[in-house]
Amino acid sequence: MLHCGNCDTEVVHKLAEMFLPGLACACVDNTTGYPFSTPGSVAGNFRKEMIDYLTQRSESFVAESVILEGDPQGEVLDHPFDIISYFVDEFVISKRNLVSQVSGWLLSDWREDKVDDFIQEMEMNGFWSFDRRETIAKSLLKNVDFKNAYHCNESFHSQEDLDNHVDVCNFRTAFCQNEGCDAMFCSAHFEQHDSTCPFKIISCEQKCSDSIMRRDMDRHCITVCPMKIVNCPFYGVGCRAAVAQCMIEKHCSDDVKTHLMHVLKGIHREATAEDLSRRVEKIMQASSGTRLAEARDMRMFKSIVKNLEAKVGPMEVTPKNEDSHESSTETQGH
Repeated sequence: MLHCGNCDTEVVHKLAEMFLPGLACACVDNTTGYPFSTPGSVAGNFRKEMIDYLTQRSESFVAESVILEGDPQGEVLDHPFDIISYFVDEFVISKRNLVSQVSGWLLSDWREDKVDDFIQEMEMNGFWSFDRRETIAKSLLKNVDFKNAYHCNESFHSQEDLDNHVDVCNFRTAFCQNEGCDAMFCSAHFEQHDSTCPFKIISCEQKCSDSIMRRDMDRHCITVCPMKIVNCPFYGVGCRAAVAQCMIEKHCSDDVKTHLMHVLKGIHREATAEDLSRRVEKIMQASSGTRLAEARDMRMFKSIVKNLEAKVGPMEVTPKNEDSHESSTETQGH
């Protein structure tokens, strides 16, 4: 029988990335405090021991998980990355010497720096290539993924059948086609990646005519988007309308009377609502509304209003106490 062997590319990649830091931690913790030992002096042996340990633990995982499922106190890990990460942590802990177990060492910045330095050293020397780590990751993933959720377990009688399957396998490696994105994933996750890919060109979320990279959408929406919501230019005198930037001219044209009322309120504070309404109508008649409608900022608008007010003459203001005075006079007459 011929086996497919395809695995979830993302999980394999994450596992392969995790092995080197795990090995570095084991080597640093085992040699710290010993002047004649260095992480590099034990790395070769520890790598072999780590692979053997992870293989043995992954092969026995299925049987152990069956036992734990029957135990109410047992915790069963589900995702292959979590499972194998747990095994790596076990290996690292087993390699700690007495000095490294001293309180404070494991959380110290010095330990973190030494681990980072040794990771870089191994990468520069090509000590454990990424391809080899990926091969090990695939093997371990298949051992722990007994639900076949992260690898393909299909088998075939002929090479031709296998070749035909590989081209359509849900776990075949796919590459993002969006320019600038180098993501790899299994084919089954294409839609999931495409729905979040920061490099995908999508339509503006605010419904303007532009198409923008998803990662640039927020900046577009709050800076150059013509549909960006802005305050009315007459916000300072009382208009609280929130308007799309491209609709400002239309708003200013449609709401001339409202804006004029707000401006007049600030000029004639003693006037009643009826007085202001009459004044608005007079000024609108005097200007035919066109000059005011063309004003795109408050300064220009106020200048036009000032000239028009001079043209229509003084404002007739009804004294605020007039009604109460007349009422009082009538009462006294009775």
